[in-house]
Amino acid sequence: MPHEVPAAAGSRKVARVVLLDPEDRILLMHGFEPDDPADDWWFTPGGGLEGEESREEAALRELAEETGITEVELGPVLWQRHCSFPFAGRRWDQDEWYFLARTTCTDAAPQALTDLERRSVRGLRWWTSAELSAAHETVYPTRLAELLRTLLDEGPPRVPVVLAPEIV
Repeated sequence: MPHEVPAAAGSRKVARVVLLDPEDRILLMHGFEPDDPADDWWFTPGGGLEGEESREEAALRELAEETGITEVELGPVLWQRHCSFPFAGRRWDQDEWYFLARTTCTDAAPQALTDLERRSVRGLRWWTSAELSAAHETVYPTRLAELLRTLLDEGPPRVPVVLAPEIV
């Protein structure tokens, strides 16, 4: 079990998934501000814990809801970060854990999005490391291209890497 880095008081506990296919492509979601569709970005599947579920349980549930993919091998926690950002008229303060997961299933489509997700998610796309490195779009976490390259070159870290906080 990874060592939990203390989160800021009141932070939402979030589990995110770095989902890789057999070709080492990563699946990202295309999101946007509900009231300003031109304000868009790419991000990993995942979301907040519900009830008493563990981060692992939340990661698998969110992945199934947001991508329809349930056949995964959930691996270790790669990264942890605190982020704070405005979205849909409120400020979100999150303590995020990023789990590595692998799948052979590349057919992805949202299955059970929340109302807010339906108003703010455009779709899904598999990205190669090279495509991600060359992308001009906004991607979160902001160093994802570099982090993915390191993961593919060196494998998962022995202990989760604590990323610099992102406060927008």
